[in-house]
Formats: sequence, C-alpha cells, structure tokens
Amino acid sequence: MPVNMDNNDKKDPKHQRRIRYKGTHPKSFTEKYKELQPDKYRETVEKVISKGNTPAGMHRSICVKEILEFLQIKPGQRGLDATLGYGGHTLEMLRCLNSKGHLFALDVDPIELPRTRERLASMGYGPEILSIRQMNFSDIDLVALESGPLDFVLADLGVSSMQIDNPERGFSFKSEGPLDLRLNPEKGLSAAQRLRDMSQEELEGMFVENSDEPHAEVIARAIIAAKRKGVKISSTTVLKQIIADALSFLPASTRNEEIKKSCQRCFQALRIDVNREFEVLYEFLEKLPEVLAPGGRVAILSFHSGEDRLVKKSFQHFFREGIYSEIAPGPIKPSAEECSTNSRARSAKLRWAIKASE
Repeated sequence: MPVNMDNNDKKDPKHQRRIRYKGTHPKSFTEKYKELQPDKYRETVEKVISKGNTPAGMHRSICVKEILEFLQIKPGQRGLDATLGYGGHTLEMLRCLNSKGHLFALDVDPIELPRTRERLASMGYGPEILSIRQMNFSDIDLVALESGPLDFVLADLGVSSMQIDNPERGFSFKSEGPLDLRLNPEKGLSAAQRLRDMSQEELEGMFVENSDEPHAEVIARAIIAAKRKGVKISSTTVLKQIIADALSFLPASTRNEEIKKSCQRCFQALRIDVNREFEVLYEFLEKLPEVLAPGGRVAILSFHSGEDRLVKKSFQHFFREGIYSEIAPGPIKPSAEECSTNSRARSAKLRWAIKASE
C-alpha cells in the first residue's frame, strides 16, 4: 500500500554549518563572514570601521567631500566615474544628480563589477540613470560616442580594498594566494608569468621605475637565482620569501620593517607592470580634453608618485595650451581626520582641472 507523505514528513536537507575559526576573532578573508555581508551585519562592519580598518570585501571611498565640492554636480548633467570599483564615489555622484541626467561608470574587473552593479541597482540606480560598462578607462573616447560631451569626470586610480584583501586575487604579500595581480584575471599575463619571462635587467628596471625600490638589484638577482634552481614563483608567499632571503644582510634592528616595505614596493611594481597602469593612464589623460564639455570638470585621485607626476604634467601641458582654464595649484590631500580613520587614505593625492569654455 503506497504511503502518503506530506511536506513535514520529507527529509530536510542537511544543514551546512559555516567554517569555524581559531581564537576569538576571524583572521583570514573567508572567515570574516560578517564583514563580507555588510547589509546583514551592519553592527560588525561599523565596529571594524570605527577602529580605522576596512571591512573585508568592502572599499571605503577617499576624499569624497573634496571631490564633490570641486565637481559641483548638478541635476541634469552627464558624467563619468572612470573607475567604478565598489561604487562609493559613484553613489555620491548619483545622489547629486537627483535622478536627473546620467552617469556612466567603467571598470575592467569582471569579478567585482557585477556585484557593484547589483548593489547600486538594489538602491534604485538602474540603467535609466546609470550605465555601467566593463572596459578600460583608456577607452574614454568610446564612452563619449555614446554619452556626448561630459560635464564631470572622476578617476580614482587606487586598487580597491576588496581586491587587495581577497587572497585569491594575489594582490598582497600578507596572505597565501596565486601570484596574479591582474585587475582583469581573464586577460593578459599574470605576475607569475611575467616573472618567468623577465631577465635580471628587466626586473631591476621595473622595480626602480615603478616603485623606486632601493634594493632592486639585489632582489632581481635573487629572483633569477631562484628561477635557475627550478623554483616556481607562482604564489605570493614564495615571492615574499625570496625577497626576505635576499635582504637577510640588513641590520637585525631594521630588517623586518625594510623587508615589509620592499615587499610592498615590489608587489606594487609588478601590479603596475601587469596592468600597464602608466600607459593606460597616459592614454586616458591624452583623450580627456576631447570628451569634456566646455567648462567640464575632471578630478583624479592617485596613490603613487608616478601616477601623480603624469597627472600633474598633463594638466600643466593642457593649461599652457589654453585647453584647461584652471588646474589645481598643488595636490589636495585627505584631512588628518580621514587619514586617522582610514589608513589607506594616507598616500592619496587629488588633482583637478577645468576645461576652458568655448
């Protein structure tokens, strides 16, 4: 005789418990499940921020007040966030538009872009007010074909915190992960592949040009020696160890701090190389005047002396040519208060320019 089963009699699927972590506080990226769900655990996120830290999987926008004060966004205008990231700056600019006008936003990251699009859409910012494109900001001229002349443009050149903090992306030497460093991991060569193909001279030049590494020669020599021994430099920790071993001759009193700084600089140099960051920025700066409307405003936030130098020289050049009517007399830095609550703001420099009215 068949047995009738109602829904209550059906076997429930086995409950999957979250991974437990050792100690009183989560340390690894994946263990920080509360920080990775900011909408669900707001109290935890607020606690992390109050301590001057950035919650895992999030990014805290820098110089928001200073940027908005300069851009002077008005409802009905058309603008561009050239580096969407987590969408913090984008959200503030959308609020200024007040549902009138249009904002375009670009990012090359195929992992974070969909998440940001979904997050902003859940706040009511859909395609009627916001157009998001997965493309490099060096292609700003292609955006202008669709948007027309732009009233304001923002480019935040920093790598987003959620990219740095996720060990799977390989941006930081602090966690074990693949040595990748690509903003778009679907295109181009990873940092591991670049290291495999570079000579000692090329490595040394890259470390000097991209990050002013004082121990460039020693580190480059150590990388080549490791490759000759058959060491596969495919993870962040392997490269970190090579750098540490290469600098073991430094005085014990300063060795650990010097190794940390060299790791930061070498990883930065590799990231710049892998993503062609200087070349991309140069293309963007060259095309900017053509896409700005008369009186249009551009603000650029940089975190590296090489980037800031490129922005400064470009703005000065077009100012001398009469294409920009005004440029920032010097870099604007985040307030002491912002730096104290967000350590990642300390190296930021903001420059701006205004296109001459015709």
